[in-house]
Amino acid sequence: MAEYQITDHIDITDVVCPVTFVKAKVALEELEDGDILSVRLNDGEPVQNVPRSIKEEGHQILRLLNNEDGTYELIVRKVGD
Repeated sequence: MAEYQITDHIDITDVVCPVTFVKAKVALEELEDGDILSVRLNDGEPVQNVPRSIKEEGHQILRLLNNEDGTYELIVRKVGD
């Protein structure tokens, strides 16, 4: 099973791109290095763009889980500068 403890959760299923990434980025900025963020996001553009953009910011994608309801849970570890 997973070897991490989730620090914070956000649900961005009520917003559209590019605001989805902005909300995830702001949530990560509020965490300490090494903290784990769980992001609930919709299928389609959000699940295609948010993980890629977070990775480009230098953070670590731990898991992307399909919730089988049109949403996904993205698990991200914050990586410092």
